[in-house]
This record gives sequence, C-alpha cells and structure tokens, in this order.
Amino acid sequence: MTILVTGSTGTLGTPTLAALRAAGHDARGLSRSGRDGSAVGDLFTGAGVADAFRGVDTVVHCAQSRGKNDVAIAQNLMAAAETAGVGHLVLISIVDIDHIPMPYYRQRLDIERVAQASRVPLTIQRATQFHTLIDQLYRAQKYSPVLLAPGWRCQPIAVEEVAGRLAELAAGAPHGRVPDIGGPQQRTMLDLLNVWKKATGSRRPGLNVRLPGKMFAAYDTGAGLVPGEPFGRVTFDDYLAQKYAGATVR
Repeated sequence: MTILVTGSTGTLGTPTLAALRAAGHDARGLSRSGRDGSAVGDLFTGAGVADAFRGVDTVVHCAQSRGKNDVAIAQNLMAAAETAGVGHLVLISIVDIDHIPMPYYRQRLDIERVAQASRVPLTIQRATQFHTLIDQLYRAQKYSPVLLAPGWRCQPIAVEEVAGRLAELAAGAPHGRVPDIGGPQQRTMLDLLNVWKKATGSRRPGLNVRLPGKMFAAYDTGAGLVPGEPFGRVTFDDYLAQKYAGATVR
C-alpha cells in the first residue's frame, strides 16, 4: 500500500507522515514547497498533482491553503484522486462544524460534502481543535495590553494524537464518518488562558469575552465538545510544559 499525505510539511501533515512511516508504510508527502523530500504539487492550480497521485492507494488530506479557497482545493483533490484510481481518502475535519455558524467551519463542511459526492471511498475523522491553535490564539495578542479569551468551553487535543489516528485509519478500509475525537479535558478558554499565562510568564491581564449571536449560543449548548470517553491523553498543561520549559513570553 502506498499512502500520500497532502500538506505534508504542515502542522498536521508532518506528524501524520512521520506516524505512517514509523508504522512501516510506504508513505509519501505532497506540498507546494517540496521541503523534506515531499513531492512538489499545488492542489489549487493542479500543477504536479497528477504525477504525485500516480500509483497511490490511499490519500490522507491534511493540506490547507493560506488565503485561497480550500473548497476549490478539495474539488481538485477529488478529481485527481478519481482519475488516479485512489481507493481510499482519509479526510480530517472539525467537530460540530454543522452546528457552529463560523465562516471557516462552513467551508470545512462544504469540503466534507465535496468528498462525499465523489466516487472515491472515504473516511471522515472530525477532531476538536489542537493545542497549538489555542496557543497561537494567545500568542497572536502579544501586542495587546489585555489578553482576550472567548467565553466558551473547548476540548483541545494534541496534534500528534490526531496524526496517529489518521495513520491508523489510512492503513485500514474506508469507514465513512467515524466517531469524533477530542482531548482529555473540557475547559473554559479563560482557564486555558490562565494556564498559558503561567507557563509563558505573561503578566498581562486576561478578560473573558462574550458576544450576542448564534455562535456563542451554539457553544453554550456544548457545541465543539465530544462527550464520553476522551480519545486524547495529552492535556493542554502537558503541551505547555513541553513547549515553554524555561521560556518567557511577556
């Protein structure tokens, strides 16, 4: 079996490719940059994609664009996969994108629909947001005198654990939509901000922010969370301890 990982130099693609190779699979990467030995291909323009898909049995789609249309990328991906006779596509998605009225989430839902409408056998894995995203949210406010925390609960998961799950799914048969996965703890964003401040040494005050509207109302109902036994084992505190040991972000 030959497995191709799109976006193989990205946040999720890199550990997914590593997990597949560690498990002994013939795994290849596809990226626009061609870094780390990946095949060069642009899913937005289609350049190099046909060559990269030749002889591939399974595709794990981790690629995301920056400022481009991810739905168009998905359409090009599915067309190339059909032409190449790919037998299995593993698609990462996000928990509750059909219940949270956020533009980016609507686009992710459209990507699922594009994949489901194709003739390529499919597995969709929805996951909660990564620890890295929560970290980036607060780091992005480094010039703000006050750190803002959205007034909802979340259940972040380690990107490496999601990568391991995608590698496991890629090695098996298509399963359609599989059960959602989430991190080990459901916590408020303000709570996560407070542990982030402690880990990074930040002295700036934090403020819980709530706004009227459907998005906050959806989070109030528990959207974005995965009830039951958590899949992930690495907590946000664990992530912070590993990343910021000895570091200070003022």
